[in-house]
Amino acid sequence: MLIKTAEFVKSCPGLASCPCSEKPEYAFIGRSNVGKSSLINMISARKGLAMTSSKPGKTLLINYFDINNSWYLVDLPGYGFASVDKDTRARLKRMIEEYTVGRMQLTNLFVLLDCRLEPQKNDLDFINFLGGHEVPFSLVFTKTDKISKSKLAANIAHYKEVLSGQWEWLPPIFATSSETKEGREELLSYIEQINNSIENQE
Repeated sequence: MLIKTAEFVKSCPGLASCPCSEKPEYAFIGRSNVGKSSLINMISARKGLAMTSSKPGKTLLINYFDINNSWYLVDLPGYGFASVDKDTRARLKRMIEEYTVGRMQLTNLFVLLDCRLEPQKNDLDFINFLGGHEVPFSLVFTKTDKISKSKLAANIAHYKEVLSGQWEWLPPIFATSSETKEGREELLSYIEQINNSIENQE
């Protein structure tokens, strides 16, 4: 897929203010400091499309970006809730749950995971939440340039083993690096494949 245009549309404080549109939505989410904004910028080939910060947890709204005037890339707040007060944490949790479960246009949710880390409880809890509500999602391992290929393969294999103990099937899995652009074409091809399938059903 060639990204011809990538434009910011709006920031939404909740599900009710999301765009009235039938365009498919591909949302990105992950714990704080997983590299979400950098990945979005890499995928869109637009430096600064999503604002990166040295302080994790800066995304506090649902941010919409129009890609090629055909689908939305959605930047969701992280579920690690770094450095926020109790009320904000509760609001963000409610916002994420209402969007992921209630947004009919959500076509796929990309759950970002730091490839260097062991499976984290809040990641696994969120993945199980998605599965329990039949939300379509994929796993995206980030920062693959930070470890060796053998260590990456071992870490992903371990993650699959952990998930296989709870799941009969595994979601699609991608390995990415915002620095080397690894995984960019695979992610865009996957989105394009789904979009083509949707068009063929119409």
